[in-house]
Amino acid sequence: QVQLVESGGGLVQAGGSLRLSCAASGRTFSSYAMAWFRQAPGKEREFVSTINWRGGITYYADSVKGRFTISRDNAKNTVYLQMNSLKPEDTAVYYCASAKWGRNPRGRNDVEYWGQGTQVTVSS
Repeated sequence: QVQLVESGGGLVQAGGSLRLSCAASGRTFSSYAMAWFRQAPGKEREFVSTINWRGGITYYADSVKGRFTISRDNAKNTVYLQMNSLKPEDTAVYYCASAKWGRNPRGRNDVEYWGQGTQVTVSS
């Protein structure tokens, strides 16, 4: 059974930073790309960032490029999202995602497993 457990969310002022973590179990973590998505109230879940199985290839949504950094530690079965210069529009539930085989997720159809989500709230 695959489990993805996010942590690190919280309340932060605009301009601040948070680091999200996602601990994975139940499949060979190092064989799959991982991603972060987010969903704000009343909006569709949207792509934030993805990282390939080895960690050498990353993609970011334009809205977070230059502010967020995705990384992974295959020895710890964990993927991270470092979020700097946070803005109120970054407020959302952030979801960790494990890809389908051979995919680098940039859409929901590329995702096989989801975490339960962690709330990030940025105050102005």
